[in-house]
Amino acid sequence: MTTIHLSSTEFLINSISITFPVSVTKLISSLDNDFRTFKAKNNTVFTWDDLGILGYSENGEFIDSLTLEFEPDAYDFSPKQKFSGAFYFNDEEITSYYKDHKSERVELFEGDDCGALVQHNISAWFDVNDTNISAIEISNYEPYQRSTGIAEDKYTIKQLAEEQITFTDLGFKLSIIEELMYVKELLQPKFDIYEFAKWYKDRKIDIDEEGYEPIAEVVQYFKDLPIPKKLASEITEIYQDGGNDIYMNLAPFSGGSESDWDIELSTDAKQFPNLKKVTLCYAKEHVYNEFAAMGINTEWL
Repeated sequence: MTTIHLSSTEFLINSISITFPVSVTKLISSLDNDFRTFKAKNNTVFTWDDLGILGYSENGEFIDSLTLEFEPDAYDFSPKQKFSGAFYFNDEEITSYYKDHKSERVELFEGDDCGALVQHNISAWFDVNDTNISAIEISNYEPYQRSTGIAEDKYTIKQLAEEQITFTDLGFKLSIIEELMYVKELLQPKFDIYEFAKWYKDRKIDIDEEGYEPIAEVVQYFKDLPIPKKLASEITEIYQDGGNDIYMNLAPFSGGSESDWDIELSTDAKQFPNLKKVTLCYAKEHVYNEFAAMGINTEWL
C-alpha cells in the first residue's frame, strides 16, 4: 500500500524523501509500480493505474505535482483505480482530518492564503464534492511575500496606443489569450489569480469560497484586456483543454464548465491569417463545422 507522510520536517512517499520538482526516476523508484505516460500539449502525464496516482511534468524529466484520485475521471490519462493508500498529515490520516474539519478554512501558518494543508513547502489541496474527497493535489508551495508587494498598476487595464483586435466571442478570445499569454508569453503581465486577488482593492476576493465558479472580476479583466493586432500573426494553433492556465485562473477549482467557456461564434477566426489548427473541447457543434469549412484543421479533444 502506498503511504504518504506530510509533516513540518519532510514529505515522504513510501519512506523516501520527496521535494518538488522530483526526478521521474526517483518517483518511479518510490512508488515501485507499473505506470504509463500520456503526452499533452504542454506537459507529460505519468499515470499509475493501480495506485490511483497522477504525476504532471513540463519537461518529461521532473514531476512538478501529484494528484491522488479518489474518484477517477474518464480522461485517457485517468488512473483505472482510485487511490487506496494512506496519506498522513502530521501523523494524522488525511481523510479523517477532512471529515473533522471540512467546514473550516484551514490555515496552518502566517502567509498561507490558499486554505490548503501546507507543511515543509508542500501544499496538499482538496478537491471535494458534498461529503467526499474526489482528489488531493500535491505540489510545491511558494507563498507570495507580502513584504515584496505587487506593483500598484500591475493589473490596471491600459489603453493601447496601437490598433487592437476586436472580439465578438469571449470563448474564442480566452483561447487566444491562452496561446499569447501562457504558451508564447507575448502578452503581459501573465495573469495569476492569487496575485490578482491580493492586488484587487474594491473588495476581498476569497478564492477558497469563490473559486468553484467564474470569478466576476477576473472574467471582466479578460473581457477588457486589449490585444494588439500585431500579435494576430503569432497564432497558428488553438488548443482547448480544461486544465489550460486561462481556465484555471478564471475558476481555479471548477475544472472549467462548457457553458462558461464555449466558443459560440467562429467569425473572430478570420482575424488570424495563420491559424491552421484548432483542438476544441469548449465549442458549439456548428462552430466546429464552420472552422473546418474555413480550411482550418479541426478536431475535438
